[in-house]
Amino acid sequence: MLLASVAATSATLSQQADSAYMTEDYATAADLYKRSLAEEATTPDTYYNLGNAYWRNGEAGNAIISYERALRLDPSHEDARTNLQFVRTKIQDLPEDDSAFLSNLHDSITSWMTPNAWAWTAFVLFLAVAGMVALYIFSSGVMLRKTGFFGGIVLLCLCLYSIIVAAQTASAPHRHDEAVVVVPTTLLSSTPKASQGSADKVVAIHEGTKVQVVDSVMAPGVEGAEQWYDVKINNSTRAWLRAKDVRRI
Repeated sequence: MLLASVAATSATLSQQADSAYMTEDYATAADLYKRSLAEEATTPDTYYNLGNAYWRNGEAGNAIISYERALRLDPSHEDARTNLQFVRTKIQDLPEDDSAFLSNLHDSITSWMTPNAWAWTAFVLFLAVAGMVALYIFSSGVMLRKTGFFGGIVLLCLCLYSIIVAAQTASAPHRHDEAVVVVPTTLLSSTPKASQGSADKVVAIHEGTKVQVVDSVMAPGVEGAEQWYDVKINNSTRAWLRAKDVRRI
């Protein structure tokens, strides 16, 4: 008994969570992964494992949040991206993506590498720009000078874009402007209030739906004032919902 207690104590929370997951005790595994994130290290793999535990425990909304957080730490985490896409095919609501083509392309490019990798890419491109400048200044041939001039412009644009992507991916874990529905059903309302009149538009959305939080207010509720979020489902749908029905990513 004593030896077993010592062994359990020496195992990290993440290892204990892995063991609970392997024995299909998914609720315990999720609790241990959350403790590991708070007390040991915040890693994309731990968020990925937490998402798996939530999904196995029937908590699709929390699973999506965990996979999203893993991808904010490491946009190139393919397992988290694959599982996120899988879970999204299982939820009831999947709002139409009305984002612009260039916006979607940019989002796709940012998933290629980690923030550090993008920073190193920008540094290498900067050195390449310096090389092109040197080629333009010190070359006597017309073709080489043209190569240095136009090549330097192209590489400079790529360098600046890499810097922007590196900054955006590095700041992503600190953004909390998106949230996911974590209750079976909640209501989108045209006004931030619990009691609805005949003129108010009410639409039900379900667990796992991701929204963008634009603003928040305190409004009267059944048990006093409660917080409401002004949210966007996509670029064309905006409404209010109870803050307690969602969790921020």
